[in-house]
Amino acid sequence: MEIITAKSAGFCFGVNRAIEACYNEIEKGGRIVTYGPLIHNKNVNKDLENKGVKSVDTLDGCEGATVIIRSHGVGKAVYDELERRNIHYVDGTCAFVKKIHNIVRKKSDEGYEVIIIGDGKHPEVIGINGWCDNSAITVDNVDDAQKLILDDEKKYAVVVQTTFRENKFYDILKILKEKSEKITEENTICSATEERQTEAVKISQNVDKMLVIGDKGSSNTQKLYEICRKNCRNTYYIETIEDLVLNNCKFNDKIGITAGASTPPAIIKEVITTMSEMDGVKNTMEGEELTFEQMLNDSFVTLHTGDVVKGTVISTAGEEVSVNLGYKSDGIIPRGEFSSDASVVPSKVVQPGDEIEVFVVRVNDGDGNVLLSKKKVESQKGMEEIEKAFEEKATVTGKVVKIVKGGLIAVANGIQVFIPSSQVAGRFVEDLSVYDGTELTFNIIELDRAKHRIIGGRKALLAKEAEEKKAAVFATLEAGKKVTGTVSRITDFGAFVDLGGVDGLIHISEMSWGRISNPKEVLSEGDTVEVVVLDVDKEKSKISLSLKDVTPNPWTMAAEKYVVGSVVEGKVVRMVPFGAFIELEPGVDGLVHISQIANKRVEKPEDELKIGETIKVKVIDVNAEQKKISLSKKEAEAPVEEATEE
Repeated sequence: MEIITAKSAGFCFGVNRAIEACYNEIEKGGRIVTYGPLIHNKNVNKDLENKGVKSVDTLDGCEGATVIIRSHGVGKAVYDELERRNIHYVDGTCAFVKKIHNIVRKKSDEGYEVIIIGDGKHPEVIGINGWCDNSAITVDNVDDAQKLILDDEKKYAVVVQTTFRENKFYDILKILKEKSEKITEENTICSATEERQTEAVKISQNVDKMLVIGDKGSSNTQKLYEICRKNCRNTYYIETIEDLVLNNCKFNDKIGITAGASTPPAIIKEVITTMSEMDGVKNTMEGEELTFEQMLNDSFVTLHTGDVVKGTVISTAGEEVSVNLGYKSDGIIPRGEFSSDASVVPSKVVQPGDEIEVFVVRVNDGDGNVLLSKKKVESQKGMEEIEKAFEEKATVTGKVVKIVKGGLIAVANGIQVFIPSSQVAGRFVEDLSVYDGTELTFNIIELDRAKHRIIGGRKALLAKEAEEKKAAVFATLEAGKKVTGTVSRITDFGAFVDLGGVDGLIHISEMSWGRISNPKEVLSEGDTVEVVVLDVDKEKSKISLSLKDVTPNPWTMAAEKYVVGSVVEGKVVRMVPFGAFIELEPGVDGLVHISQIANKRVEKPEDELKIGETIKVKVIDVNAEQKKISLSKKEAEAPVEEATEE
């Protein structure tokens, strides 16, 4: 076996600098936090965590601690807040990234609109955007660039994420320049990134198999994998030695190895050493006469990391499952590797004597046992089902096992599927905890095995169900019909009522015969209400409802109730230059003309009346048809004898 290792594999300058800075602070002692995970590598971050270093995404509570700014960099606002709070920090921002910050700030101050070519969700790009008040346009691919509309009157400054592919950058830049003549660009791709990618291309073109080592969350490692995959079909993306499937490799293979900028040298060395030892085993087996010990060992089953084998359950003591594999040592399934569902108790699923299929994680776990995983077998089979569902656009059912930032984690067929909050329901759900432990049916809307990225969505599924419900409801609705529904949402202009899968609107003007300033005065979310259908527009899917029409119109009895000449009480509700409106009852207002307010000249109604006060008025005239009642305050206050003489 020939192993070719990229010279550029492993930590880049910027990452190494940030890590060294962090470990130096650890030696000094004191409380240390990193603003975001220090690097995109779970092993390094776990080691830091074990040493007491906490990762934070906010500076709240960081007073008295040392904050390490990672190599990806942060926006200007973070530095400002650090200074304002007087928090000590160590700046681990990569020099190449810092250069982009300076360019963006300068160009923004000069009146340029900034365009960042890169992944808008990547922390480096988020940090860059923070140096132009988060006003930058981010472009990740050619399609986005083609859809972009640029203003001929504006000038644009283009920068690029340090780990972006250079040929892809120039493809996007070409499109942008076709859209505007006022573009200046800076190729800010890190030279180390260019070297790493160029070397990966060269090696992957000349090997039988290619290993790309790095964290699945590392952007630059993912790009390396994509590059190598184009040149070498047998390219494998591994995070640690545990992911190395040795039986994929033959003794006469030429193996290429590269690694991302966040991959520790120790992991790379471990992979190379393991591969080299495999080559040595070949030489031994092809060599001299075997000893008794060797022959005894040969009588056992041969195991390799990555094998899927069957064994017999020996015990489930302490919920750790021991398995007889016919190997020289027993296998162990830790509880965490038994099922993707953490709530599953192994002793309730398998018993001694049961045959079980397992994945060999490591032939020797350090204590002489074979480390096994049942979860990985489930995942392999489950992945096939997931891929089938994705291809056929079929639904799958999974149990929600975790609530995370931005969505849910559900396990379907032993595979973890991320359901973004925007895809959980038909409308935004503020508290996702209501879904914890529930079973949901959803579609697979995105699947990328290389990136271990599986995204589920319920929005389209629910939309289809909603359409079916809507059609059924619309078929039964007609103007004038009384229906019952549940208040689903309240706005400033009215309330939406769920009529069984379709929402109708009660406008604020249709809530009460009386005067209201806010719908919440009348209704609350969750209320069950009886309403009258005013109008049904099937084409626009609009339903207009009335709450007040459920009760009689007070104007129908106004003429009988408010007899001309009678004195009644009312509340001042509104003033106009020519008088004041008095609410006699909800829905029935009368007007006191300015001339009828007092037995003297009144300049403004406000001089004599106040909003909200209760006054006595005399009914002068009633026109129920036009919904008008004329009132007089001065006549109501006239002495009895004067009123009698009149």
